[in-house]
Amino acid sequence: MKEIARMALKPGMIISADIYNYQGKLIIPEGTQVNSNIISKLTRHSVMSVPVKDEDVTEDNATYSEKIRSSKGFASFQAAYHSVLPVYRKMMKDFVFNGILFKTEKLMGLYDQIFESFSSHESLLDYLYNMSFQENDITYTHSLNSALIAGLFASWLSISEEKSRLLIQCALLHDIGKLKLPDSLIMKTGKLTDLEFEKIKTHTLLGFGLLQNVDVDDHVLKTVLMHHERYDGTGYPSKLHDKQIDIYARYMAIIDAYEAMTSAKSYRQAKNPFEVIEIFEKDAFKYDPELLRTILYRLANHMVGFNVLLSNDEVAEVIMISQKEISRPLTRTKNGTFIDLSSHKNLSVKGFY
Repeated sequence: MKEIARMALKPGMIISADIYNYQGKLIIPEGTQVNSNIISKLTRHSVMSVPVKDEDVTEDNATYSEKIRSSKGFASFQAAYHSVLPVYRKMMKDFVFNGILFKTEKLMGLYDQIFESFSSHESLLDYLYNMSFQENDITYTHSLNSALIAGLFASWLSISEEKSRLLIQCALLHDIGKLKLPDSLIMKTGKLTDLEFEKIKTHTLLGFGLLQNVDVDDHVLKTVLMHHERYDGTGYPSKLHDKQIDIYARYMAIIDAYEAMTSAKSYRQAKNPFEVIEIFEKDAFKYDPELLRTILYRLANHMVGFNVLLSNDEVAEVIMISQKEISRPLTRTKNGTFIDLSSHKNLSVKGFY
């Protein structure tokens, strides 16, 4: 089974797997033959890519995601990731529930094992974006992903190797307090009640409590406690602001939010980089501005040369990133028309093509 972009569908192709919308409702069953009505239905439900029989897939109509998932680099990364995940899960469970102390060197060795499986930092974002994870591993995968992203962002911010390694440690441990909360709360797909949200917020204090008597760096301890503090003072648990928040917690606030937005959940699609950047731009006052702008600009520049699907269903290449509105690049359509999204507010990037 392979996937192609919805825009590349042609009548007569055969859907090779059930297709659900993001409410989990079946909209098109496996074995359906594509016609104009099927394509219209997929469009209404904002389905970006479609599984079809292998013989219907060519190099021209395969989605970017399909090309990534069929690459040798992705296979190597995925194998390393899935070999590390159960070891990391056991280390964290043994510590939280059995009091068995973890060794920082071994924890960092798990990161290194995954890191060594891919050829360049830039490929990491594509690989993570195309990974599939089990919902019951959400806390563990979120932390592992955050550690990998921390290594990438550290390279973008040109911080030293020593500080980069410390930031990765912070990422691996930042959400450890969530392991003390019920799975039913962590994995809830609907809107949290006020009471449930207050319960979720205790994970920073729970994590701090778990680690405060353990031999970890003070920045790690502060990051566990402060990664939901916000630069404007609206965060928790202490409503700290500006430089009152530990620098590693300020890094982690951005990493944590980025990973959460770019990971697919059973109830929603992963947001594409330009959607993520737009959200960060709207909420910029919540994050350290010096750190945020560098990261957002690098994220956007990673997309230069990519084909994207615009909200008017046109396919366009990303040509240049706007300095003023990083989330709204200059694009060029297949017929050579330039569309500057910073001037066309009615248009936006819907996804990769």
